[in-house]
Amino acid sequence: MANGRTDQFPPATEEWFQTLQPVRAQDMTGLWQGAGIPAGHPLDGVLENLGWFGKRFRADMRADALLFQTTPGRLVAIDPAYIPLRLALRFSAFGRTFIARNWFSYLRKALQARGTTASLHSGDNSDSQTAVMAYDKQPIVDYFRWTGEGEVVGMMVVEGDRRRYFFWMKRVDHL
Repeated sequence: MANGRTDQFPPATEEWFQTLQPVRAQDMTGLWQGAGIPAGHPLDGVLENLGWFGKRFRADMRADALLFQTTPGRLVAIDPAYIPLRLALRFSAFGRTFIARNWFSYLRKALQARGTTASLHSGDNSDSQTAVMAYDKQPIVDYFRWTGEGEVVGMMVVEGDRRRYFFWMKRVDHL
């Protein structure tokens, strides 16, 4: 899914993101498949290398923040609390290697979430209200904006870090 589609976006910047239409939190309910949008962030390409699928938002406004596809038709939610965020950002080049992908395949079971790991609500992003997902145990907030029917762009903001990670997601009915 990711190949080719993300190339259709202009260079991702916070200013570009603000030009997109806000999303209501309740419109995010469901399963979303995603891919990063290259924007010069250290995490560009890391999640895809590790098998990132996307996110799942529940009707109670709780979310599986990090879903990974282990085998065709099987998703595993990872608990971001187990990820040393500052180290992941600092050594992100390693996250794009075959070795990292191999290690992660063995670590997934230990990192598996025991429940939802984030909450969804409407919040301020510049001058408008848009859907916001706040991680429970990490200083991360994702903001969402519509790009088209059933498609959104997300902007991940890490507290204390001026760099922004952008990703694209499309609603899917099933795997």
